Amino acid sequence: MEQTEAILIRKQAWSDTSLITTWLTSGHGKITAMARAARRPGSQFAGRLDLFHKAEIGYAMPKRGSLHTLREVRLVEVFAATSASNLFLCGYFAELIDLVTQPGEPFPEIYDLFSRATAHLSRSPASMRALEFFESELCRMLGIHDGTACARAAIETYCGRIPSSRMAALQLLNPRTTP
Repeated sequence: MEQTEAILIRKQAWSDTSLITTWLTSGHGKITAMARAARRPGSQFAGRLDLFHKAEIGYAMPKRGSLHTLREVRLVEVFAATSASNLFLCGYFAELIDLVTQPGEPFPEIYDLFSRATAHLSRSPASMRALEFFESELCRMLGIHDGTACARAAIETYCGRIPSSRMAALQLLNPRTTP
């Protein structure tokens, strides 16, 4: 069984009782793990599989394929959004990271950036400055931004699109924002 610190960036129902979770880790990159029986009352995962929580996770490697099996979760730091804009901004960051990273490819700098962003958004209001800083730092880490052009444009060129959650976050940060 592998052990690592991770932040939950996505979860989706797999069955009436199970979830598929996507985690960003420092040493193992992005991993996807099945959390069997996570949706059952009294599950060992109850209250531990909320988005953007930092946790120490234990998972079993698959014999074939790329879907790991989540075995244990111990919360390290709880993400406590103080507003909808904080939650939406963190969601945009997670969607962006999911878009630019490949499964199993460690990128500790991106993990650290996201960890700092979730900690910041747990204690401070969301802002355009936070959004622009995150995009700029991510572009710098990926080597796609030289600091002279718009980070959003660099991301769009690199990925072929910008996550739609960016517009929702922008509208919450500035209700007068137009598409």
